[in-house]
Amino acid sequence: MQDDYLSRDILKCAFKVHSALGSGLLEKVYQTCLAHELRNEGYLVEEEKTIPIVYDGIRFEQGYRIDLMVQEEFVVEIKVVEKITINHVAQALTYLRFSIADRGLILNFKEKSLRDGIKRVSKF
Repeated sequence: MQDDYLSRDILKCAFKVHSALGSGLLEKVYQTCLAHELRNEGYLVEEEKTIPIVYDGIRFEQGYRIDLMVQEEFVVEIKVVEKITINHVAQALTYLRFSIADRGLILNFKEKSLRDGIKRVSKF
């Protein structure tokens, strides 16, 4: 149930950022602004969180970077692309697989209406 509230608040902040800035800016701009809005709401937000990858005793410390990790449990991937593709979903699922997060959102800020650029992902 907590994830529902967290997801709702992330989307509320994302809509605020998208409404203020419009579509088509750089991903980093949306990432920074969304992180700012979430922190203003009292959430713990880590930007560019690295996920180590471990294979057979070999540890890759900076294998991947999550755009935003919220409350140490929710992945947010920011995109500025024509459409969210299966590759974007696979990327987000990889982040979930190697992190402690169970759920996440892919947000495509290039869409004229952000509602058309939301994709939920889950380990389950």
